[in-house]
Amino acid sequence: QNGRMQAQIAASGPLMKQLWRRIVSAKIQMQGALLSARGIAGAEAFPLMARRVTSGDKENLEAQAARRYWPLLLGADFRRNRDAGDVNALLNYGYAVMRATCARAIVAAGLHPTLGIQRSNRGNAFALADDLIEPFRPLVDALAESMMRDGISGLDPVQKRRFVRLIAFDLCIAGETS
Repeated sequence: QNGRMQAQIAASGPLMKQLWRRIVSAKIQMQGALLSARGIAGAEAFPLMARRVTSGDKENLEAQAARRYWPLLLGADFRRNRDAGDVNALLNYGYAVMRATCARAIVAAGLHPTLGIQRSNRGNAFALADDLIEPFRPLVDALAESMMRDGISGLDPVQKRRFVRLIAFDLCIAGETS
């Protein structure tokens, strides 16, 4: 464990920028895949954007993709707001489940969750988990959007279990199931 943490601490800037490029690219690909699976026009732009992500995401394609993604998925009036209710509360809960699951896996792998790839806020004890869940956020988005479509906007134990089941969801990425 000490060796892994030492390697984590010693990771070079260029390596971290390349890791961030891969994370952002995967997130944008997943956003496009969700839109495509929903038959939403505009999804075809996301694989192109994902391929354009550079080391460290200097052009901030993650934010550019988000500006396209949210209106396509949840409507032109939707605004991502961590303090709002409705679909935002569902998203917050789902992301928290993913974050906790990822943090446990990070610690189990002998890494330190505070040492992020991109995030470095001194008050964030789970910066690495927040970085690593990025490509999986569209899984939460898909469930939250589906729940909203079904008229569900509150969190009760039944709805919470639906988000928890996402952590056991088999996902095929690049020909590998995880």
